Amino acid sequence: MKGKDLRIVFMGTPEFAVPSLRALVEDGYNVVAVVTAPDKPAGRGQKLHESDVKTAARELGLPILQPEKLRDPAFVEAMQALQPDLGIVIAFRMLPETVWAMPRLGTFNLHASLLPQYRGAAPINRAIMNGETETGVTTFLLNHEIDKGAILAQERMPILPDDNAGSLYDKLMHAGTRLVTETVDRIAAGDIAPIEQQHIDETTLRPAPKIFKDDCRIDWHRPGAEIVDHVRGLSPYPAAWSGLCREEGSEYLTAKIFGTRFEAADHGQPCGTVESDGRTFVRIACADGWIVPSELQIAGKKRLPVKELLLGWRDVLQYRFGSLPINE
Repeated sequence: MKGKDLRIVFMGTPEFAVPSLRALVEDGYNVVAVVTAPDKPAGRGQKLHESDVKTAARELGLPILQPEKLRDPAFVEAMQALQPDLGIVIAFRMLPETVWAMPRLGTFNLHASLLPQYRGAAPINRAIMNGETETGVTTFLLNHEIDKGAILAQERMPILPDDNAGSLYDKLMHAGTRLVTETVDRIAAGDIAPIEQQHIDETTLRPAPKIFKDDCRIDWHRPGAEIVDHVRGLSPYPAAWSGLCREEGSEYLTAKIFGTRFEAADHGQPCGTVESDGRTFVRIACADGWIVPSELQIAGKKRLPVKELLLGWRDVLQYRFGSLPINE
């Protein structure tokens, strides 16, 4: 059997899933329906906003299912009526067994890491934040545990020194597209041997949990190379941030940092100390040198290159990074 003979149900929500969906349809695979999140209110007017996957599915003329609850009998019945041979999940909710076990050949997921490393919601961010030099994409069969199903296929990819979460997201999104179609073809041909994620020493694994605000805070007492990786791994979203205060304690702000480099130095300054010529650069003391940001966004202001920011930040030397009141 060929991959294009299979009846495929595609499940996904964000932009990351869209190239794979488009590739399947444009290459002639039989996507019989798309399952995505319900429309949600967004923006100032709280108008209903549809997911990126729904937008693509409409453009491609595909049937769309948007269940509020995945165990809803009406949704399960609609899925059964599709008689799917294979399910594909990319950046979607956790599925109940009644859904993932329904397709004749099972359901596989695309994950943006080299499993079993970086299981969880934020594998791209966490890999860069941890200073990894390699990552990749993995397809694996869904089972009862999150990201622990049998591995089907992988593609490795280097993490370059100038990569951030945004650039790596784009690279892995397109690598994932190739891997998805390859996985479909190999499953259809019976040319795949799933590798169970068993007998793994869990202490050797790095997890990729969801990122919260406090995970993004910069600790200026860390080595500079680690701070640079922290910033890269969170840029452009949700962005690394730091407290910012006037030396006399009269003003407390936050600042997001989107790009930076490290200059090793034995400066003898307290961590968080600011140096600047007032025109071209700002640098911030860390454990073993200086962090030199290229783009900053002070709370309530636009994101700007440092040179532009300094045009209106004449008292920059009166500030230090890293201190906020306790009730921030």
